[in-house]
Amino acid sequence: MQKNIGSGDRIFRFIIAILLFAYSFWQESLFATLLGFFVLYEALASWCAFYQLIGKNTCPIKKDEKK
Repeated sequence: MQKNIGSGDRIFRFIIAILLFAYSFWQESLFATLLGFFVLYEALASWCAFYQLIGKNTCPIKKDEKK
């Protein structure tokens, strides 16, 4: 699993995870809690499954290109 999200995306996802946890506590929603954990995992791991599927990469770390 290679990192594919940058720091801006990570911060945004972390904020979304906190909001999802607050919503899940307020509404007692198991789905929102699970979604919050998934979004938090993405933020901590710097990896997004959807980005992987579409080939998007916002991580500033460049791959070493072999010549």
